[in-house]
Amino acid sequence: MNIKIIAETGCNHKGSMEIAKEMINVASIFCKADCVKFQKRNLRELLSEEEYNSPHPNVNNSYGKTYGEHREVLELDLDQHRQLKKWCDEMNIMYSCSVWDLTSTKEIVSLQPKLIKIPSACNLNKDILEYLCEYYEGEIHVSFGMTSQEEEKKIIDFFKERKRNTDLVIYSCTSGYPVPFEDVCLLEIRRLLRDYSQDVKSIGFSGHHLGIAVDVAAITLGACWVERHFTLDRTWKGTDHAASLEPEGIRRLVRNAKAVSLALTNKRSEILDIENVQRKKLKEGQIKWEK
Repeated sequence: MNIKIIAETGCNHKGSMEIAKEMINVASIFCKADCVKFQKRNLRELLSEEEYNSPHPNVNNSYGKTYGEHREVLELDLDQHRQLKKWCDEMNIMYSCSVWDLTSTKEIVSLQPKLIKIPSACNLNKDILEYLCEYYEGEIHVSFGMTSQEEEKKIIDFFKERKRNTDLVIYSCTSGYPVPFEDVCLLEIRRLLRDYSQDVKSIGFSGHHLGIAVDVAAITLGACWVERHFTLDRTWKGTDHAASLEPEGIRRLVRNAKAVSLALTNKRSEILDIENVQRKKLKEGQIKWEK
């Protein structure tokens, strides 16, 4: 299995390009992740006037007087995303982005990254999906958090009708921050493989739980992509930091994922070469079975 690990920076850069660049460097050099993923929103398109001007639901996590102002502080514009992609290319790590509205979708498509992510909240936005199917040639990754099985089928059928399902990666996901272990529901990966493995490119797992044991289990169940929120400091102000992994956590996840992916094979022969050495030394004198 070829397992890919996505370090989802999201907005954990706190709106700072300096922090975002450091996160790219750390994810590449120290963590050895395969991809760094950011987010892009057009807030006036995404939020109503009332939502924009409402206070943040948790004032301690807010970077502005209103929810809209808070999100504006964290938002990076297209030129900044272009620079992020350039830095990723220089550091030999894949750049990606989640898009939350049609304007942001068009902007990120103009950068032509290798993959674009549709977050769970937007997976029923047909305008976004339609635009990607028509104008974007890369992989389209879609999370299935807060999504019924009927809605999942509609999404899969949408891509099949447009002959883009071979570029589609779907993610088992529970939308919560953080998610208790009993709500991770890892066996959903097995269900997605059973129902859709013939229809999509591959299956992923997007986790918002604590630790990394669950991610390794997701890989053994068949997830080829694992996405985890990434931060430099879990104590920083903001909604996602507490449910994120710090650099050492991402590094260990990458190490364990690669080890498990190498181990998930059948024996190449009944007795491996490594065993034959031990067989001659330890077993041949013990064989009392008549041929």
